Amino acid sequence: MTMDGVSVFSDHICELGEGPSYDPATDTLFWFDIVNGKLLEKPLAGALKVHDLGVMASAIAVIDADRQLIATEIGLQVRDVKTERLTLHTPIEADNSVTRSNDSRVHPCGALWTGTMGKGEEKGAGSIYWFFKGELRRLFSGITVSNSICFSQDGTIAYYTDTATGLLM
Repeated sequence: MTMDGVSVFSDHICELGEGPSYDPATDTLFWFDIVNGKLLEKPLAGALKVHDLGVMASAIAVIDADRQLIATEIGLQVRDVKTERLTLHTPIEADNSVTRSNDSRVHPCGALWTGTMGKGEEKGAGSIYWFFKGELRRLFSGITVSNSICFSQDGTIAYYTDTATGLLM
């Protein structure tokens, strides 16, 4: 495989752009302007759409053609693609105004691993959660900035970083 060149995919400027996720069914890239509560959506051969979510959000997982699961500052919310309405599905630290969602990843088994962090990067304010078939579990706590959640190829080992420590866990 050769790369012919690199080009700018979108010239939209985000205050804190993160959480890119590609949907192969629609050939669309999604990402977030976290602090401004925006979901950005751009088909590979189409125009950029900017959706105002009204909450800080950082990760998306496609449920089906009509619904998306979005990690937000109050928990996992289901977004209706047609109406753009968000409905709280599973609260995560919703009673803690200090934290917000940060990095998330879907495990090969289908479980969503999602992290939180302090909005001001407060030391130890974050955690990493596991969500599967309606069950939510806190796996790790005392994290400052949860990031880079990923898995070994066979799914038996999970990794993450706490950006504040510079360590791979």
